[in-house]
Amino acid sequence: MDFLADVLTESVIDTLKLIPFLFLTYLAMEALEHSASHHVRAAVEKSGKAGPVVGSILGALPQCGFSAMAATLYAGRVVTAGTLVAVILSTSDEMIPVFVAHQESPTRLFGILALKVIVGIIAGLLVDVALGMLHRTGDGHAHIHELCERAHCHCEDADDENGSAESEARVETAGEHDDVARRAHEHAHDHHGHGLWPIVRSALVHTVQVTVFIFLVTFFFGLLIEGVGEDAIGELLADHPVRATFIAALVGLIPNCGASVALTELFLDGTLAAGPMIAGLLVSGGVGLLVLWRTNADLRQNAAVTGVVYAVGVAIGLLVGAAGMMF
Repeated sequence: MDFLADVLTESVIDTLKLIPFLFLTYLAMEALEHSASHHVRAAVEKSGKAGPVVGSILGALPQCGFSAMAATLYAGRVVTAGTLVAVILSTSDEMIPVFVAHQESPTRLFGILALKVIVGIIAGLLVDVALGMLHRTGDGHAHIHELCERAHCHCEDADDENGSAESEARVETAGEHDDVARRAHEHAHDHHGHGLWPIVRSALVHTVQVTVFIFLVTFFFGLLIEGVGEDAIGELLADHPVRATFIAALVGLIPNCGASVALTELFLDGTLAAGPMIAGLLVSGGVGLLVLWRTNADLRQNAAVTGVVYAVGVAIGLLVGAAGMMF
């Protein structure tokens, strides 16, 4: 019982130290999203063949709801499959606030972000080229009305009353009547109220959610290390770097922003090597894949996108590990 109390105390203290940094980081992030997310969305919709490039760069911005937005846009065929893959691979998710909270060197952070963006661009472009060669790029037109029909949002009724509704409004309305998509759209769009309080409130909610998750992860792994022994865990990861890479990528597939928190925490604690960390963070795209599976009717397309993201994450993780890259 003594070791349980010690682990609990250490976990609480370590977590409390992170709260001020987490809150200040999320406050800055919410201010950015509050002022820029409409412009981000417009840029992606107009990007055309350059979608993977634009999507990968914008995906690196600290907005964990951006992958959900990209998934919805893909379901409406507003953006290409390559753009969606690029966004998911480059999405920074919760990695940035955790790095800032630990007061890590900006060089390490920007090095990982740069790699994610480059991988996202290359993978996204290759996906679009491959689909073009296979003549599976679709008709090149948006099909947002189909997305609305599947969500039963009755956008057509709004069109009859108001004339011509904008595509952006249709996509947002579609999400409001779908449980999973609703949460994703709320996360990406509910910050656009007026005044400072909505920004502060969102920052507080994020901080509480991530703080609780960090505490649970810290406490769990604290018990694991105390019970199994730090040396034994270190030897297990050192002896099986390939297996660790595959497992980390599977963790990244968890449709929750908390997956990247766990991966980043393990890396910063020295439990996870650079290769597995990169594999997990490349695959970790928040709720993007979850929204894709709910909003896109073609299950084969969903499986293909998920498989490509996982395969790219594992491949790059193995390359990073084989090359001995350090961050």
